[in-house]
Formats: sequence, C-alpha cells, structure tokens
Amino acid sequence: MSALIARPWIWSWLAAALAFALTVSLTGGRGAGELAYAALSFGAFAAIVGMGQMLVITLGPGNVDLSIPATMTLAGTLALKAMGSDPGTAAMGLAIALAVGLGVGLANFALIYLLRLPPIIATLAASLIYQSLAIWSNRGLRIKPPEGLADFSTGRTLAVPNVAWVGLAIAVVVWVVLERSTWGRWLMATGQNMRAARLAGVPVQRVRFATYLAVAVLAGLTGYLLASFSGGAALNMGQEYLLMSIAVVVIGGSSIAGGYSNVPGVWGAALFMFLVVSMLNSYGAPAGLRLVLTGTIIIGIVIAASTRRVRT
Repeated sequence: MSALIARPWIWSWLAAALAFALTVSLTGGRGAGELAYAALSFGAFAAIVGMGQMLVITLGPGNVDLSIPATMTLAGTLALKAMGSDPGTAAMGLAIALAVGLGVGLANFALIYLLRLPPIIATLAASLIYQSLAIWSNRGLRIKPPEGLADFSTGRTLAVPNVAWVGLAIAVVVWVVLERSTWGRWLMATGQNMRAARLAGVPVQRVRFATYLAVAVLAGLTGYLLASFSGGAALNMGQEYLLMSIAVVVIGGSSIAGGYSNVPGVWGAALFMFLVVSMLNSYGAPAGLRLVLTGTIIIGIVIAASTRRVRT
C-alpha cells in the first residue's frame, strides 16, 4: 500500500474518485453509470491532447505547445470539409487530420529551431495563423460528419465509449514508447539535462523534433474525433483544451521541470477535471468558478511540487 501511495499518478485517480462520489451523492446514487460514461467520453479528448502536451513538457523548462486548440480546430475543420458527410470517407478525413498535425508540428519546430524562438512564443504566434486558416476554410459552415463516423465516435463497445478505447490505446502506446524504447530514454535524458544528454550522444534536436510532431499529430487526431463526436467542427472547439492540456499534465504528476512523464496520471487528471465541472454544475456554481478552480489547483500543485524538491 505504501508503494502504491508513493506513486504520483495515484493522487489524480483518488481525486477523480472523490469528485465522482461527491457528484453522485447529490442524486442519491442515481445516474452514476451515465456520469461515468460521460466522464470517459469527454475525458478521452483531454487525455489524448494531455499526453501530447506531457511529451513536450518532459523536454524541460520553457517547452510547451500553445497551438493545440488551433491545431484541433484546423484539423477538424479541414477533415470534415473534405469528407462532406459522404459515406466511406472516414479514412480520408483521418488522413487529412493527421497530415494537418504533421504540418503544424513541422512549422512549429521550424520556428523554434531555425528562428530560435522560445517555444511559447513560436507556438502562440503560429496558433493565430492556424486559427485564421480554419476560419477561412470554414466560412461559418458546420458540416456534419459521415453517419458511420458519427456512430463510431458517439458509440460504445463493451459499455465503454469508443473514444475512450482510442484514448486508452494511445496511452498504452505512449507508455510503451516512454518506458521501453530508446527514444523514451532519450526524451527523459533531454528533459533532465539537455547539455549532459547532448554530451552523452543523445540526438537532442531529433528528439525535440519528434516530440513537437507527436503533440501536433495527437492534437489533429483529437480535433477529428471531437468534431465527429459533436456533430461538426466549430471554430472554438479547441479553446478549452489550452488550459486543460497543461492542467492534466500538472495534476497528473508529471514534472513541470521536465525529465519525468506520467501517463496514468494524465488519464486520472482528465477524468478529475470533467468530474469537477460536473460537481460544480450539480451544486449550481457559476461557470466562471470552473476557471478559477482550475487555476487554483494548478498553482497549488506547482507550489507543492516546488516545496517537495526543495526539501529533497
């Protein structure tokens, strides 16, 4: 038990369980299954983009991708526009969404590496371009996804939402890559000490390049799934995932200083964030309290993590 409690990811899952219990208690136990299903559905989107953001943050201080919301919007918009609600075009739409992610990742890293821009500035500035492209291509239209794709994204398998299965599969792949591959060890070494990693023979720039590609591809995939799930791409569909993608990484137990990732914690934090909002809605709290609470949680965890590092 003490070994389990010592694992950083356990706290996000305990927090999610507590939020779930408090929310269900308001209804006397009714609707617990529906709440769990909704948490898995909406938590999957936050978990997928959170895992991408986690990889970037693992690179070390100053590394963060602020273009995730715009990438989601652009990928979802272009994919649905190309599919045009036509049956049998889901694979084409997925390919377009992933291609958008690859293009965004290339552009972001070019700004960071070639122009020597800080990642925060590079991805924030680039996001304005991606959002403008989405607005230009969308022109206010809300194109519905093909029926089969909509049925898949809103459906379930073995009582678990299909989007949650996708998120879990991605989590397994990311965990295996981080824990069992050479690239995962390179990423951790780069985040812990970039100069030492370079001297040890780690191809630091290639690791950074692959990481910024990965986060953009995952954002593109999330945009594709979210647009299909919600019945069409909206120009503000990715807006809430800017703070969310960072929050689930911090709450999930990954090191904000880099060098340490926590895949299970990201999933637990994603469920926790959704359940907190549901709990606030059940208590009739105002919508603005959601952002205040999210920011307070992040600040508290950052302070706690900093205090722990000082003591050790």
